[in-house]
Amino acid sequence: MTIAVTGAAGHLGRLSIAALQERGVAAADIVAIVRDTAKAADLAATGVQVRAADYTDPAALREALTGVDKLLLISGSEVGRRLPQHTNIIEAAKAAGVGSIAYTSVLAADTSPLALAAEHKATEELLAQSGIAHTLLRNGWYWENYETAVDTARATGALFGAAGTGRVAGAARKDFADAAAVVLTTDGHDGVTYELGGDQHLTYTDIADVLSRAIGTAVTYKDLPQAEYATMLEGAGVPAPFARILADSDAGIAAGVLDTDRDDLRRLTGRPSTPLADVLGA
Repeated sequence: MTIAVTGAAGHLGRLSIAALQERGVAAADIVAIVRDTAKAADLAATGVQVRAADYTDPAALREALTGVDKLLLISGSEVGRRLPQHTNIIEAAKAAGVGSIAYTSVLAADTSPLALAAEHKATEELLAQSGIAHTLLRNGWYWENYETAVDTARATGALFGAAGTGRVAGAARKDFADAAAVVLTTDGHDGVTYELGGDQHLTYTDIADVLSRAIGTAVTYKDLPQAEYATMLEGAGVPAPFARILADSDAGIAAGVLDTDRDDLRRLTGRPSTPLADVLGA
């Protein structure tokens, strides 16, 4: 059985490939689909099949997916351009005869008010219309999203955000990668939607406490109005469109949309999720 991974040179892609190998999949049975093969030279050196395909090139995608049995479709990183990219990949998978697709979506994509959710929901609908067997991996928030807060906390003694008292059920990227590897290497997942959240349900005040322990200095959470937080992010050099998305995501946390009581992640991986302290401590 051959398993392909899109975005294979990225953080989640690399972790997913490693997780597949940990579960006994031979490197030669893994296809890493990347835009720039030079960025995956280390994967090729281990025996992984590295195939180049730009997400805007349907012909290249069909060729890259030739002979693939299962595909891990990791959502693209270019917000606003992901739907046409995902469309090309799904159509190429169908043309190449891929048997099943596991797609990394977002928590409650079909009902979430997050700006980030719209392209995920549309992609899920494309998969439903494609006729290809598929599994929805609705990933929660990555604890790694707060790594950039460490330097700010050191400099200012504060964690800034617009999340109010909302809770986030985050987990480490490796947790989500391990869950994907389980789905790709075991049976019974076609047609299943997994809501993947971690065991911790933290407010931003809780996250500030974790930051305090990580850096050895008191950190206080500073809650801002959504628009003010977006402006602050822009002032720190974040491009305006992405700053608005980040502020919108915090507003979603305030509304509870990045929290879940479902234990799908723990059930798939067979272990507790990685604590935030472990990620920030590393």
